[in-house]
Amino acid sequence: MIILGVHDGHDAGAVLFKGEELYAVNEERLNRIKKYRGFPELSIKKVLEMGEVRPEEVEVIAVAGIFRKQSRLLELEKNLKSIFGEDFKKRVLFVEHHLAHASSSYFTSGWREALALSIDAAGDGLSSSIYVARDGEMIRIAQSTYLDSLGDFYASVTELLGFKPMRHEGKVMSLAAYGKPTYDLSHIIELNGLTFENRLKVVGVEATKKLAELLGYPLSRAKEIAQQMKKGNLDGEVQKKAIEIAASAQAHLEKIIDELGLKLKSYNLKLAYAGGVAQNVKANAVLRKYFPDLWIFPAMDDSGLAFGAAAFVKAQFERLDRKWKPFKLEHVYLGPSYDESEIEALLRAESLKFEYREDVEGVVAEMLLEGKMVGFFQGRMEYGPRALGNRSILADPRSKYVVKKLNVALNRDVFQPFAPSMLEERIEDYLEEPYPNKFMTMSYKATEKMANEAPAVVHVDRTTRPQTLLREDNPRYYNIIKHFEAETGVGMVLNTSFNMHGEPIVCSPEDALKTFKKAKLDALVLENFVVYQ
Repeated sequence: MIILGVHDGHDAGAVLFKGEELYAVNEERLNRIKKYRGFPELSIKKVLEMGEVRPEEVEVIAVAGIFRKQSRLLELEKNLKSIFGEDFKKRVLFVEHHLAHASSSYFTSGWREALALSIDAAGDGLSSSIYVARDGEMIRIAQSTYLDSLGDFYASVTELLGFKPMRHEGKVMSLAAYGKPTYDLSHIIELNGLTFENRLKVVGVEATKKLAELLGYPLSRAKEIAQQMKKGNLDGEVQKKAIEIAASAQAHLEKIIDELGLKLKSYNLKLAYAGGVAQNVKANAVLRKYFPDLWIFPAMDDSGLAFGAAAFVKAQFERLDRKWKPFKLEHVYLGPSYDESEIEALLRAESLKFEYREDVEGVVAEMLLEGKMVGFFQGRMEYGPRALGNRSILADPRSKYVVKKLNVALNRDVFQPFAPSMLEERIEDYLEEPYPNKFMTMSYKATEKMANEAPAVVHVDRTTRPQTLLREDNPRYYNIIKHFEAETGVGMVLNTSFNMHGEPIVCSPEDALKTFKKAKLDALVLENFVVYQ
């Protein structure tokens, strides 16, 4: 069966299920507008092209999200009609927002039976949903309205501190590690059964204003203070207050998630989780106490809604035919790839200094040993917010100096940590309470050995957000780390996403070249071509 998943809102994208084949990409990677909101025309065309499927061959168009204002619904219909023709409506099935999130996690977990959890700011009038999922059927047992939103609480704190809500929540989480929680926020939002309860009774900018008033924070100066913190000025009185607020918000989020985890544990089921709040890797680590094999869908934010909608529809048709069986998502290399002839033509047209190397793994490891920043581009692009060795910038994790170099090169906020890609066979050396995590969806406490050997990828609170890697996950990338380990004894590399701060991860060789030049990286690897500045 051929099913197209479509999400036309915040972080729009498209997914194609063609039998057992999967193709997925988000619009931001193609139009280069970060977190693009709108119809994913380029994404739809790209997944159809990758799957070699004509529009008329698509049997179902699964659209994420039900409620749209009239103008947006008409726009969606006009755009679908332009691609799929006059009779497109008979192929469209809408899937509710949180059902799409929860489906993305359950239907990729490989489990027959599980709890499926979705928590975000809001979608289709709700901010959370909990399902008991069994044999492909999903039964909702709890929900929270858009007003009782844990995601909006954290977004309002993000805005209060001068960052962009619905985009920079990770900055608040990173900042929290520099301070201690000093504010009791239990009177703001709390857990009531399996539902969140917002005591403020307002959301969005009204909630931000109310928080500013309650916490005595100068909202009018928030952006100016945030700019100072981005540059590393964390010591001023107001900056310290901002850090204390961030730490308090993070601690309160973790407390609520902890309480929820304890309640969910009583169901004696595994847990699959998605939604914007699932981006908070430290809160995810709290859930892992109760669910050691916790599964978080790698594209957990709205970028994964098209996948969830398509996965849900696919499962329901399979249930009708009594053919449904669990499916485990083994990798997220679901995006476009580019052949070497295309890459070589581009490099020649640009008159760049480059060479073709068969021994790319050794070459990259050698450059890392020399302290170089290497753009690494190979195979199909990753789906979701993390670069996992196909669209990555690599560096030596032993060097604190390389952190400064990367922050300048990529225009990053200096208080944000870098993450490692590590050999799965070494996780007991490097992680306390080790458990494999292929998709950077959780934080762990780093061991003392890791903190000493790889300080560039350990945060100030000694946490780390690793990608753990087996050879079969990504052979070439694994071999680079093995080469690096052979020379240094350290079984990991620093891996950050291949993009300038505030831009989408690179998709094409052209994107990679632009970022390579802009960031002044030392080298760029495009498949087997090594390009030098």
